[in-house]
Amino acid sequence: MKANTPLSLFIASAAASSSAVVVVSAFTAAQPTQIRQQQSTSTQLHIFGNAFKNDDSLGKPQNAGLTNGPKFNEVTINGKPVKGAVAGQKVSKVMASARVKMTYSCREGNCGTCELLMNGRVEKACVAKLPQGKCTIQTYN
Repeated sequence: MKANTPLSLFIASAAASSSAVVVVSAFTAAQPTQIRQQQSTSTQLHIFGNAFKNDDSLGKPQNAGLTNGPKFNEVTINGKPVKGAVAGQKVSKVMASARVKMTYSCREGNCGTCELLMNGRVEKACVAKLPQGKCTIQTYN
């Protein structure tokens, strides 16, 4: 330890007086100038290098997901058109998005509480899915 550091001066002055208690710590405080020198002004991290760089040999990037988009159906529930209904979607989800009230009990197709007419056939809303093309749904409520 250098003789002119604040800690060594403290120890020397404490040793000179006979009644002083000397506490020595293994931790030393860094000078404010040292802290400022260690701080970096850059916000970039170069740990990954070029790991996430686009590969030009793959060609033009394409949109992820459905190429031609979902197949929307023309659906009417109790005579009102519903937008955003997709073929294969559960009828219960379409009715919920259209804010049509429907009573359900089992949600498995066993009880028949949610029966409705879809394109003239009796179906259960909890298990039925929308067919492709036009679809007309009529509830009993």
